[in-house]
Amino acid sequence: MARARFVRVSARKARLVLDQIRGKPVAEALATLEYTPRAAARLIEKVLRSAVANAEHNHQVRDLDDLRVIQAYADGGPVLKRVQPRAMGRAFSIKHRTSHLTIGVSDEGNGAVATPAPARPSAPPAARQERPAAARRAPARRGAARSGDKPAAKRSRKPKEKK
Repeated sequence: MARARFVRVSARKARLVLDQIRGKPVAEALATLEYTPRAAARLIEKVLRSAVANAEHNHQVRDLDDLRVIQAYADGGPVLKRVQPRAMGRAFSIKHRTSHLTIGVSDEGNGAVATPAPARPSAPPAARQERPAAARRAPARRGAARSGDKPAAKRSRKPKEKK
């Protein structure tokens, strides 16, 4: 596993590249990243090489050809907010987005890194509660008289007298 935190690329752009290498063997993923014409590909390549080095050094993986990319995701990091002056005294905000890149490699055949999350017990849907008849009636339309309301008083339309 390797992480690069506070990388100056938006998580949305990094995910486009990470989706291309997820599930591939490491050699194929590196070849894909080498010919991907995106700035995020260079950063992801460094993280992938670091994950391979971590597997070799920390977990004594000897056969690097068996390694596969099993995890590859980008989480959003903090946003650097800047202000750009514009015409007539206005100010436009600029957001420099950052991300945290995570890549996990494994030499196991099934690709499982950790135990899977326990499945939620499926509960039957709750029974629908009956509402009283008064609450079930259709809502009153705007301006329409309701059953309990007093009738609206009529206003006379006499022309105003001039003084």
